[in-house]
Amino acid sequence: MTAEFSVAAENPVDMDATPEAATPPQVLFVGGPEWADSAVEELRSVASVQRVESVADGCERLSSGHPDAVVVARSEDGVTAVSTLRADAADLPIVFCTDIGSESVARDVLAAGATDYVPFDTPDFGSYVRERTVEAAAEAAERVELERELRASEELHRVTLNNMTDTVLITDDEGKFTYVCPNVHFIFGYTEAEIRDLGSIDALLGDDLFEESELEKSGVLTNVECTATDKAGEEHTLLVNVREVSIQGGTTLYSCRDVTKRKQREESLTGLHRTTSELQYAETVQEIAHRVVDDADEILGCAASAVFRFDAETNRLEPVAHTPAMDRLYGPLPSFRPSEGNLIGRAFVTGEPLFFDDVHESPALSNPATDLRSVVVLSLGDHGVLVAGVDTVGAFDEVHSEIADLLATTAEAALDRVKRQSQLREQDRELQRRNERLVSLNRVNEIIREVDQSLIRAETREAVERAVCERLTAEDRYEFAWVGSIDPTSQTLVPRAASGTGRGYLDDRSLALDPEGEPACSTAATDEETLVSNVATDLQQQPWRRAALERDFQSVVAVPLSYDGVAYGVLTVYADRPAAFDGMVRTVMAELGETVASAISAVERKAALLTTAVTRVEYAVAGGSFPLARVAERADCTLSVVTGIQQTVEDDALFATVEGASMDAVRAAAADTAGIAEYRVVAGDDAAGTVWFRFVRPVIASRLANHGVVLRRAEATPTETLLEIDIPDGVELHSITQLLSGTFDAVELRSKRHREQPSGGEFTAAVLDRLTERQLEVVQTAYYAGYFENPRAHSGDEVADVLGVSPAAFYRHIRTVQRKLFAVLFEETEYSASIARDY
Repeated sequence: MTAEFSVAAENPVDMDATPEAATPPQVLFVGGPEWADSAVEELRSVASVQRVESVADGCERLSSGHPDAVVVARSEDGVTAVSTLRADAADLPIVFCTDIGSESVARDVLAAGATDYVPFDTPDFGSYVRERTVEAAAEAAERVELERELRASEELHRVTLNNMTDTVLITDDEGKFTYVCPNVHFIFGYTEAEIRDLGSIDALLGDDLFEESELEKSGVLTNVECTATDKAGEEHTLLVNVREVSIQGGTTLYSCRDVTKRKQREESLTGLHRTTSELQYAETVQEIAHRVVDDADEILGCAASAVFRFDAETNRLEPVAHTPAMDRLYGPLPSFRPSEGNLIGRAFVTGEPLFFDDVHESPALSNPATDLRSVVVLSLGDHGVLVAGVDTVGAFDEVHSEIADLLATTAEAALDRVKRQSQLREQDRELQRRNERLVSLNRVNEIIREVDQSLIRAETREAVERAVCERLTAEDRYEFAWVGSIDPTSQTLVPRAASGTGRGYLDDRSLALDPEGEPACSTAATDEETLVSNVATDLQQQPWRRAALERDFQSVVAVPLSYDGVAYGVLTVYADRPAAFDGMVRTVMAELGETVASAISAVERKAALLTTAVTRVEYAVAGGSFPLARVAERADCTLSVVTGIQQTVEDDALFATVEGASMDAVRAAAADTAGIAEYRVVAGDDAAGTVWFRFVRPVIASRLANHGVVLRRAEATPTETLLEIDIPDGVELHSITQLLSGTFDAVELRSKRHREQPSGGEFTAAVLDRLTERQLEVVQTAYYAGYFENPRAHSGDEVADVLGVSPAAFYRHIRTVQRKLFAVLFEETEYSASIARDY
């Protein structure tokens, strides 16, 4: 025994080693009777054996190691030994051997925990113990491995069930729970125990989930949709698969999948699709904004929403639409600057979406008192910003983010479309306006061409005025047109010509000059254009409008007939439509007034050339811009114009005699007088002389000549200037007085008398027509220098020196003028015939 135990001590067995296929089983042999030695020897041939003598030693070994099997050899107290060892080796096979065997012993030890019973008298006892022990160890090892695998499988299923989102429930035929998945809290928020306390599946999923007959027929029902309420009171949309099973008393298996977010996304996308379809028909920014905020609750689940539109003129984001909930949670909406200093401006400037689980945590929040918590702020491109929110924290997830971006993109696209359509409509309107203006302008240009042709043919003022009125009303172009002139005595307009459907209109009107009166009277009083685009306005304040509307006059324009400071009257035109004279037509009408006035001036000049009857008028004038008056004042002398005015395209020139001052004084005064471009002393001494002046701009004589009026004499003294002019019959005296009043500060009519001009004007015109400007200047200078006197006051060389030319050039000009004068005198039929008769 001692030898056996020492061998065992020399070859200890590691009870903690894990058995493997190539490793012999480990056996703990408890007992030292000699009759059991054969069994020990047999075991050692196939296993690692550690033999101890007492049960106590065996329990100690069991506590420090884990053999694969235990063999107990006892002649007596076998039940106690097995019971004691089984307490420390609950899962190990125990083979009990005894040399005193009986059925009762076998029954007792097996009841005490032995797995096998081998009496000593069993044939080939040692081998049989070996076989039974090895088999028991193998069975135990296999059982342990199966249990380990089962535990691993159970752990895998436990982890899987705890982490999967689908929840599995099993019920019996009465609907009571027989199995509840550990992850049931993921969907329902309840613990496993709380689910069981609900009693039945109907309390959780409702009693109308499916028809029993359908399940019995098919055995399985898939994707049954239902709504369940979790522990917090929130509703979830579930897809449930139902299957018939038979598992531990359970007959029906329910697999529940939470599709709430997917359902929300589907519903949001459905709402977004409907909103997109409706936005296709929106025509204004306001309509789009109201549609977006109205649908934001359905699409995003946000009852509070608003749209801000960027106003480029004010550089502000202005609220254009919002829901009542936004008023309640935020308060009155202000406008915002497009700046990163506030949330609305930041989204607009950066174009980035802003999502807040709690907007109160943002330092850019402009209203800390707001009840909004979860907020989304989205850019709508260059159109503005969409903001939406709720009063709970953390209400938005990735689905909200995706749908919100889609809603903002859809709204931006709709706003882009409306902007493009608005631009196209504006372009169409502008094109239509341009076409209308073009048609109107073409019509007016046609009228102007016809008027111009009529004016060319007109021989008298009356014909000019009549022609313009008739052309304006021909072919129903305008309803009525008339021309009136001002009566300076009564200060009223006197109709001179009219055409159209409104002749009786003038009979009923007081045509007194009045800036606030009828358009023609207003223009006559102010000498400015008067436009009335809509006669129907201010009917009570201005009685003439009622009379005009009775004749279907809906718009009126009155333009002054003025040319070169002379007013010839007023042209007034009436149309049967509002705004007939707006835009370019108004400009053309004003130009037409100038054209008519110019035509009247032209026929009056022509008449002046053909008449010998004139009114000679003397005016005393003062002030103004007459250069000779300033020279006379500065030199303290009298200047008299002694010849007609030499007119060129750019300026005027004349000769004037000087009395009462030296030529040096006149030169000094002329040099300091603005308006005199050049001067030259032709002849003179210390007290008198003749001076040639050239002026910067045309003087009064040229303006009078434009109206057929001739300046016969002009005398400037230090105190006043006297003008003596001839006004042909047909030219109104008051218009010439008006022209002078516009030139001088003070105008006084001193005298007037009617006279007949001597004939011979045609001869003078014929001579002057043949002379060049330089030839006329040379001969006039020679004449006023006394060159043609006998004896000569100045020689030709002296006159040439005054003119700044060579003597040869001077004599050449004089001979040319003489030749042309004699040619007219002797070669022209009328004059030569007259001379022949006289001879």
